[in-house]
Amino acid sequence: MKMTLDILDDFIRGAAFLGTGGGGDPYVGRLMLKQELERGANIEIIDPDDVADDAFILPVANMGAPTVLVEKIPSGRSAVNTVRRTEEILGRKVDAVMPIEAGGINATLPLVVGAMTGLPVVDADGMGRAFPELQMTTFGVYGVKGSPCVIRDEHDNEVVIRCDKDSDAEWLARAVCIRMGVKCEIAVYPMSGHDLKTKGVLRTLTLSTEIGRSIREARETQSDPFEGLMNYLRHSGEKRFCKVLFDGKIVDLLRETTQGWAVGHVIMDGIGDYDGQMKVTFQNEFLAARKGDKILAMVPDLVCILDRETAEPITTEALKYGQRVRVVGVSVPPVMRTPEALAVFGPKYFGVSDTYTPIEDLA
Repeated sequence: MKMTLDILDDFIRGAAFLGTGGGGDPYVGRLMLKQELERGANIEIIDPDDVADDAFILPVANMGAPTVLVEKIPSGRSAVNTVRRTEEILGRKVDAVMPIEAGGINATLPLVVGAMTGLPVVDADGMGRAFPELQMTTFGVYGVKGSPCVIRDEHDNEVVIRCDKDSDAEWLARAVCIRMGVKCEIAVYPMSGHDLKTKGVLRTLTLSTEIGRSIREARETQSDPFEGLMNYLRHSGEKRFCKVLFDGKIVDLLRETTQGWAVGHVIMDGIGDYDGQMKVTFQNEFLAARKGDKILAMVPDLVCILDRETAEPITTEALKYGQRVRVVGVSVPPVMRTPEALAVFGPKYFGVSDTYTPIEDLA
């Protein structure tokens, strides 16, 4: 599979959907990748099954608050330099890069690095969505160490972090990121091909493209884009439970950038058959959806807010008073629902709920 201009918009739309409100502005990510493709870059996306067990795989990402990333554009050059510095530290050339999470920027930045270096990009990531903290990966849950973590900014400032605990690496990296202007590029979780295949969330780049295509094709045929999306998720590939949780208008929004994250909540009044109000909380990404006292979806399951007419995903930094939206909930793969995984990125960590309940039981 190759990334091309023909599938770029579908990929960006689907990645923003999986990003659950985070992962960076999809418009910025699209522009960065479009620029490389228009220059004639050849970006190869390889299936995890085609990766050798002893290959050296390195995730690259942008770290920061989405509210800042709309003004401070990520640096592809800085991201490439994190790869080269990791190679120097570990004494081995990287065989392929990959995303650490889904989202408008963090799904695209590894592809930009691939365009600038000629390295292939693995069709996988470590979250299957986006999460706000570095330790919240299936890699870390199942034993891959995040260190060394190389952090750089656009001014060539660099910090290398080595920690036994990935949560400590997050704590230190977040402080560095804040000093760098709440935006930096990182290379983290260097791993083998075997670890990638056994501990990653596989084929998420393909999934992003197909999700985006399902929405576009429904719109082009004058069909309901939400039906197109639901039909794809329920019946294609790795089948997912999915449901429209609410249809409403945004009547209240609290969003602030604090401690390196965009944190807050959004409240919607129901439209049509949906009465009452829904409240969605977020920390970079949407974490939980409540209608009154009843919770309808919670992290790690996906809570996505989309334009109610076009089904275009809306990120946390793009929420506005008066927007008419629909809230969609989607289940995540079993690898993200184990007790080990829930201890790292389940609802209790975010103070949402003491007990995780799958969306198919809640909704």
